[in-house]
Amino acid sequence: MTLITQQPASAGATALQWFGGTDIGRVRKNNEDAFLALRFDAHEVQRLGKVGAASLTTHDFTFAVCDGMGGAKAGEYASEIASEKITALLPRARQSAAARRAQTFPAVLTELYTQVHRALAYLGHSYEECHGMQTTMSLGWFTPGWFYFGHVGDSRIYHLPAGAPDLRQLSEDDTYVGWLLRNGKINEREARNHPRRNVLQKALGGENQFVDPQVGAVAIALGDSFLLGSDGLTEGLYPHQIVDLLRGTGNDYNPAQALIATAVRNDGRDNTTALVVRVK
Repeated sequence: MTLITQQPASAGATALQWFGGTDIGRVRKNNEDAFLALRFDAHEVQRLGKVGAASLTTHDFTFAVCDGMGGAKAGEYASEIASEKITALLPRARQSAAARRAQTFPAVLTELYTQVHRALAYLGHSYEECHGMQTTMSLGWFTPGWFYFGHVGDSRIYHLPAGAPDLRQLSEDDTYVGWLLRNGKINEREARNHPRRNVLQKALGGENQFVDPQVGAVAIALGDSFLLGSDGLTEGLYPHQIVDLLRGTGNDYNPAQALIATAVRNDGRDNTTALVVRVK
């Protein structure tokens, strides 16, 4: 499924500021979440730190959150493999003109997800310790004027438009409970307490033969915020809390750490990861 949302782009939206973090939570013995931040042009890819800011005029940026299962390092493997595939695919895609890229991004992201899926499935079949390994992957690709995204699993991608009161969930949870909620069969409270809320219908790796990621695009504007988070984050926060924490201010304020700390305090049963990107 492809979702394209257009809104007035801001001529002043020329830089990004990002914040990332992860926490093991209060119950799990290991952290199977992982996140990735990369900057690239047509020639090279650079790995970024947890916090930073940079111009959007000369480079594109990719951010991803993975939540692994069936293997203690599934999220880490997925993050590393995604980095390898992004290095191979996205710099070539950046060489195309922006208008053409907006038309071809679904094929580029679908191929990226297919390659990550195949690599994880190969690991699972080749090594006993990786057998059954699967992961979610929610990915955002920032270019001048646009945010392209891909998604498989139940990690989430949110968009908080500048000045808007409400949070928009761009991704759709690949779970039966997510389907029930989207189709009005249950409400938000029932979805949060459903016994099968964490049972995935789709993931990368494992025994899944094919992958059909959700892909989409949003025109970015000055003051927009985007959030990529694992299900451990959203289990501990309601949408209005996410909005309040995303809009926090202060010289030393880190919205990702604020989101993670609040989610772990409220719930903490799962690993918790957040990547926040602001358009400056």
